[in-house]
Amino acid sequence: MSRKPIDRKFCVAPMLDWTDRHCRYFYRTMSKHAVLYTEMVTTGAIIHGKGDYLKFNEEEQPVALQLGGSDPQALARCAKLAEERGYDEINLNVGCPSDRVQNGMFGACLMAKPELVAECVKAMSDVVDIPVTVKSRIGIDELDSFEFLVDFVTKVKEAGCKTFIIHARKAWLTGLSPKENRDIPPLDYQRVYKIKQMFPELEIIINGGIKTIEESLEHLQHVDGVMLGREIYHNPYLMADVDAAIYQAQDSEKVSRSEVIQGVGEYISRYESDGGRAWHVVRHMMGLFQGLPGAKIWRRYLSENAVKTDVKGKDILFAATTYFRENNID
Repeated sequence: MSRKPIDRKFCVAPMLDWTDRHCRYFYRTMSKHAVLYTEMVTTGAIIHGKGDYLKFNEEEQPVALQLGGSDPQALARCAKLAEERGYDEINLNVGCPSDRVQNGMFGACLMAKPELVAECVKAMSDVVDIPVTVKSRIGIDELDSFEFLVDFVTKVKEAGCKTFIIHARKAWLTGLSPKENRDIPPLDYQRVYKIKQMFPELEIIINGGIKTIEESLEHLQHVDGVMLGREIYHNPYLMADVDAAIYQAQDSEKVSRSEVIQGVGEYISRYESDGGRAWHVVRHMMGLFQGLPGAKIWRRYLSENAVKTDVKGKDILFAATTYFRENNID
């Protein structure tokens, strides 16, 4: 199956417990072009789990599956299944520093084993036609020199990886929590820029601490793409500016918050008809009015009412927007 090449100028990061298929559908109502990543899914969950861990909505595309694992054969099996399901990219997690991930021998601890990462990439690339990419840190623990990062990229590149998403912080595998690892190690954007300069043939996506469209455009002067995570989750309407500002899409007309709510409301109705609960979707929409007067009222109304089972989610969303319409906020 031939697929349209992915343009990764702007990506939404994989975020555990956040970027599920409902969250990604919500984001897609605001941007046609941004590349969306699943939360990390382990090979064990896909192969042995009882749920459908590969389920997604076609409207989400372009969408990438982030895999967690270190067994080349298991990763290859999961990559093949994901391609058959219609995913546009497979991304290997070599950046998560949590203890749970380390105990499974995947995530950021794999940076210390570039030969194994290369073997994993090759095993997946051999069985799929879609891109296999890697998301890493700039280093781990005391292995944080530029030379270490160059060696890692070189070995994984030789296995066929052409796209590296690099979080511009090192990770401390002991002593810091995953949350602290997102803030305490200092950002070093210049190191990521230097990797692009040294490997101009590679696609380099920068991640870490980016909060605005303006910052994204500045980074794009040095690398091929940007990836935003927490800022998008807490301020999702930023997505509405992506197509025009980042992709210069001529046919893009900025969608209003009311249009977003209408689209997601219809999605919730379909989800509820299949037995789903509105809260599974609505919980991702808390920040839609971030920065505007009354944003707290929006969040409070949703948190108090969207958990109810006797009211349709679409009705809850429309009721929550009454305040904003009455005050001409949109």
